[in-house]
Amino acid sequence: MPELPEVEVVRRGLAQWVTGREIASAEVLHPRAIRRHVPGADEFAARLKGRTVLSAERRGKYLWLPLSGAGEALMAHLGMSGQLLVVQPDSPLEKHLRVRLRFEDGGPDLRFVDQRTFGHVMLSPLAGGVPEPIAHIAPDPFEAAFDEAEFTRRLRAKRTEIKRALLDQSLISGVGNIYADEALWIARLHWARPTETLTRPKVAELLTAVRTVMGAALEQGGTSFDSLYVDVNGESGYFERSLEVYGRRDLPCSRCGTAIRREAFMNRSSYSCPRCQRRPR
Repeated sequence: MPELPEVEVVRRGLAQWVTGREIASAEVLHPRAIRRHVPGADEFAARLKGRTVLSAERRGKYLWLPLSGAGEALMAHLGMSGQLLVVQPDSPLEKHLRVRLRFEDGGPDLRFVDQRTFGHVMLSPLAGGVPEPIAHIAPDPFEAAFDEAEFTRRLRAKRTEIKRALLDQSLISGVGNIYADEALWIARLHWARPTETLTRPKVAELLTAVRTVMGAALEQGGTSFDSLYVDVNGESGYFERSLEVYGRRDLPCSRCGTAIRREAFMNRSSYSCPRCQRRPR
């Protein structure tokens, strides 16, 4: 699933290509894409027509486009395979096109393409500048609203494994499996380290590692393991080439040469260096 860097790459593209444009029409080609917009496709399309996109925003893994008018936004979650593409209006329709927005200026469409249909879009009221359905999600580590002292306090009080805490979107948003593994490698922490054993300086070091690895990924367009992870122009990121542990089972650690280890974790995988990241006793 796309994590913060991949979603931020898409947000920047949307900010460039759709901000300030008036929506001429919205077409829903698959009802599952708007399954959380309870009033349905016709109401969805009617409420979008004539609205102007004011900006493109993000919190964690969620995107939204604030709209002119009634203090609401078009919110999107990409799920496993969702893509928001900026495409010329006369371009052929994509095989898995779910929602299509056209604009009054006759310029590029905004198309929501989703092969596996786990993603969705919906219209939502804004609460404090954030869509109501995600108001419970914590700020991500790049937001001004992120409170490092409060994060540290809550993290140490959770009494869980550090990786589980990093994936808890109510504690810190935007971090997923890939960047959690990478940040833990940088900080020399095993994913099973109990949160209550972390000192405040170690938590600060971990947060620095989180920001470092996600910032580096952002500069490289994110991590694309297959053709489904693309920006608004359909281009893949290339941070996969810079990964230190994730997906590198049995390859040597670049720091010490020990073979990277893969372990089962929450129905997925966790990668670490057995020497640099010793498992807690």
